[in-house]
Amino acid sequence: MIIVTAKKLTKDYGSLKAIDNIDFEILKGECFGFLGPNGAGKTTAMGIIHCFMPPTSGEVKVFGMNVIENPSAIKSRIGVMPQDINLDPDLTVFENLIVYARYFDIPRKVSSGLAWKLLDFVEMREKANVNIKNLSGGMKHRLLLSRALINNPELLILDEPTTGLDPHSRHSVWDKMNHLKSKGITLILTTHYMEEAEKLCDRVAIMDRGKIITIDTPSRLKEMHGGNLEDVYLKLTGLRLVV
Repeated sequence: MIIVTAKKLTKDYGSLKAIDNIDFEILKGECFGFLGPNGAGKTTAMGIIHCFMPPTSGEVKVFGMNVIENPSAIKSRIGVMPQDINLDPDLTVFENLIVYARYFDIPRKVSSGLAWKLLDFVEMREKANVNIKNLSGGMKHRLLLSRALINNPELLILDEPTTGLDPHSRHSVWDKMNHLKSKGITLILTTHYMEEAEKLCDRVAIMDRGKIITIDTPSRLKEMHGGNLEDVYLKLTGLRLVV
């Protein structure tokens, strides 16, 4: 079953083509990765998928619905973990989840139970009453992940979910993502970490300058081009890996 379809997708910012006439499909239950250097168009593509911005031309459908015509219906079924830490610094861990649940019209008596379950999932129950300002970077990332799950999404979008984390925290987030995938949740992520893409992604789209160079599984890309995924990435983009 196809969850996301993009046909001739283009996004212009004046004379700049952030996305240049690309096509792709994302299947239910897979982890699909967008790889590419800064400015390749990865985050823009993700923003269009979760109805944050409209395309300039072309068509994008999520759950069979057009992103321009049905943004509210699509957003209600999607969870988004942004690259930037946009938690409310004036609230506690628990309060951040409760307040966010209001955007989905989830009643307090329901959101409270969900919040405790999600804090257990990311192993942060003991931090429930801690102010955001007193969390480590790794804990903030885990809280962002739990917040993205508050509406029980069918599709989870993760924009560079482990950038800046230490190896232990990064592997902790990977474990949570693999668990979500095992539950049938479709994952879409951008990443600069080739190890992350190899461990998590069923298929990857390598992008450069707004275009998709190739879409395939990490294993097939390595077989076709030789070397590890980082070697393939550098060969296809012709650019130095950015971390």
